[in-house]
Amino acid sequence: MRKHSSSLFLSLWLCICAGIFSGASFAQTCPSASLKYWQAFPPGGESDLSARHQQTVLKKRCPSIDTIVQYKPGAGGALMWSTMNSLAGDGLTVVGINLPHTVLQPMDGSVQYKTEDITPVFWFHYTPDALIVPEQSPIKSFADFVKTARTNPGKLSLGGSGLNSANHAAHERLNRDFSVKTTYVPFKGTGDMATSVIGAHIDGVMSYTAFAVNNRGKVRALAVAMEKRHPLLPEVPTFKELGVDWVDGAFRGIGVPKSTPIEARRRLAELWASLNAEPEMKELAAKSGFELVNIGPDQMDGFMRDRIRTYAEVGKQMGLSNK
Repeated sequence: MRKHSSSLFLSLWLCICAGIFSGASFAQTCPSASLKYWQAFPPGGESDLSARHQQTVLKKRCPSIDTIVQYKPGAGGALMWSTMNSLAGDGLTVVGINLPHTVLQPMDGSVQYKTEDITPVFWFHYTPDALIVPEQSPIKSFADFVKTARTNPGKLSLGGSGLNSANHAAHERLNRDFSVKTTYVPFKGTGDMATSVIGAHIDGVMSYTAFAVNNRGKVRALAVAMEKRHPLLPEVPTFKELGVDWVDGAFRGIGVPKSTPIEARRRLAELWASLNAEPEMKELAAKSGFELVNIGPDQMDGFMRDRIRTYAEVGKQMGLSNK
């Protein structure tokens, strides 16, 4: 995955800077009725927080409608994604989707959907990987972590959101690139995982910068997978500083049932792009550690080809392609 880091961030840079989907580019109209916004993970995690941000900003933009957030968690998101095409394709039903989850999970062969069953409409933000421990942990630095992990192979437990997810892939990469052996503990979602790591029931988590930012004072980040240090975590080194060219994380977006008409998909993409362009959304994202991106219909095919190629390589490294 290392060799694809530059292509990923070139894609991000182009999508952010080109302004192809800036809110000013569209004459926006509000939905004709309230939206149903399905989440694949339990309340309390980054996906839920993102949805609540969007719900807040959309209500101010379109006060006559509501955004009804609903949950169908299970199997690391696969329960929702395997059934999303049975939902109404009415242009008012959207589903939260995640990368690399929707590429890696089908490679395992244990879920009831394929990557091509997912219809992405808009990718709205990105969250870099981060290694995090409880605030009370005796592990105070990344050097401490490596020393402890090598002294006690397999003893350290690192939680993450789901199997064959961004967190799972990052955990495997951590073990490989730093020649350590730790044990991965999958949770239903970040909300469930938070209780365990904050309470020091596990030794740490392979999560995201957003988790570290939103739980400051309760957890300690040891390293982040970014080009430069995170502005809200200036004391935390990057993996690049620690000797590994690791710049990666997870994308979040919205998808729709396949029966949703093309024009309705485009209207939803334009609406979500307009939310990203709102000053309040930019402020909420920055405070929460989210990196806003704008990847809509015009960029979708090329972006997905690049991501599928990259994640297929990751899946092979995880042994998924052999299952």
